[in-house]
Amino acid sequence: MGVYQGRDLRKITGGKKNISRGKRKHEIGSQPTETKISNEDVREKTRGLGGNFKVRLTYVSYANVLNPGDGSIKKVKIQEVLESRANREYARRGIIVKGSIIRTEMGRAIVTSRPGQHGVINAVLIQQ
Repeated sequence: MGVYQGRDLRKITGGKKNISRGKRKHEIGSQPTETKISNEDVREKTRGLGGNFKVRLTYVSYANVLNPGDGSIKKVKIQEVLESRANREYARRGIIVKGSIIRTEMGRAIVTSRPGQHGVINAVLIQQ
């Protein structure tokens, strides 16, 4: 089911506006992709505007982590979500979004990519 992201059809008081046109195809959105930690990576391809494809990451087990000390990048296993600035509940439920702090085999890292939009998790190691 789509999510309507067009103009609001109601007034501030709660009454309905007298609209002169209906909803449009380009105003349709989608439900948020809540990327969770799992044993394997699961991606789904969805059609975007203009016939383009968007890769959504629904389940993930590995992240590409950059070590800023020596500039090396390694693919490491994600152990848990420690903190999420977007929503406190996301950390409790194990949902990864951009800005989440995750614990990996290399240490704590902050997610720099958008898993529901890019289809991959990139992170930067946090220096203690």
